Amino acid sequence: MCTMTQLHNTEPIVVTLDAGGTNFVFGAMQGGKACLESITMPSNAHDLDLCLSTLIKGFEQVIASLEHKPVAISFAFPGPADYRNGIIGGFLPNFPSFRDGVALGPMLEEHFGVPVFINNDADLFAYGEAMGGALPRVNRKLEAAGSEKRYRNLLGFTFGTGFGFGFVMDGKLNLGDNSCVETFCLKHRDYPQYIVEDGIAIRAVKRVYRELSGDDRTLEPRDIFNIAEGTMEGNMEAAKESFATQGRVAGDAMATAVTLMDGIIVIGGGLAGAAKYFMPALLEEMRAKISTISGDTLNRVQMNVYNLDDEAEFAAFAKGGSTKIKVYGSNREVVYDPVKRVGVTISDIGASNAVSLGAYLYAIDNI
Repeated sequence: MCTMTQLHNTEPIVVTLDAGGTNFVFGAMQGGKACLESITMPSNAHDLDLCLSTLIKGFEQVIASLEHKPVAISFAFPGPADYRNGIIGGFLPNFPSFRDGVALGPMLEEHFGVPVFINNDADLFAYGEAMGGALPRVNRKLEAAGSEKRYRNLLGFTFGTGFGFGFVMDGKLNLGDNSCVETFCLKHRDYPQYIVEDGIAIRAVKRVYRELSGDDRTLEPRDIFNIAEGTMEGNMEAAKESFATQGRVAGDAMATAVTLMDGIIVIGGGLAGAAKYFMPALLEEMRAKISTISGDTLNRVQMNVYNLDDEAEFAAFAKGGSTKIKVYGSNREVVYDPVKRVGVTISDIGASNAVSLGAYLYAIDNI
């Protein structure tokens, strides 16, 4: 049950779901915070009827535990999907029974009588970070540093089982016209016949380490990180390079994305903890040069790129190049900062929390 303080809170309650191929974890949020112990049930993803009945049962149990009726249900679910209309369908490896198309949102709305919002997890990650995570954090630090620069756009990337992406512009989540705002299918930097996700996701780090080291043990990224740290036996240089390779491939994709969308970049997900090993290569790639056919050289990204988690770099990022210029024909002066700049930061609230917060705020903003 929600605490007494929360029960008397007039803020609305939103029911949430962490939808995994193995388990469904049901919960509820009020005021942007969990207000209920989560309920876990097997997802039964192989059997459509059983899976859907599990979803209904789980949401019913959550709602029965609340003092007040929720204003909405909001959660992330794997795609492909028509998220605007709540329809899931296509090639879903973890939910094979959904491949012919399931009107999940309309079904839940019909049963519970409240609005239902379904989105991609990376989209909700970006929305949570834009509204209550990295973006306001960066802007608060800019204000504290005396900078007049403020950011309104955010690109969110998740490094984990896949390479997820979401984009928020001026407080609005960009869903696209086809629920298909993605970067996982960009070309791989080193192997353009393959998708970039194959160079960034968990499987990529494992594969590169195995290729470089010849180590045929079954290792997870955490093991490879520990090898890089010297706390586990293995090839330290190969471990470090496996993350550096990930960084270069990710940096190439991010350079393309930020050139088109221009905003703060935040990284989250299970592999974000290895930032000390992938971030230098990622930044080097984003700061690389590119040439014209006529021989001119220019920056790959037209903005200066900063590591916002490095205090010295953040200070330079905040300082910019502000100067005062006179308004022609008057005595008035205006501030002009000609230094175009963006930054990269690691999520400090965590991907799971950002997704939950994003789901909650998206529902509140759209009911």
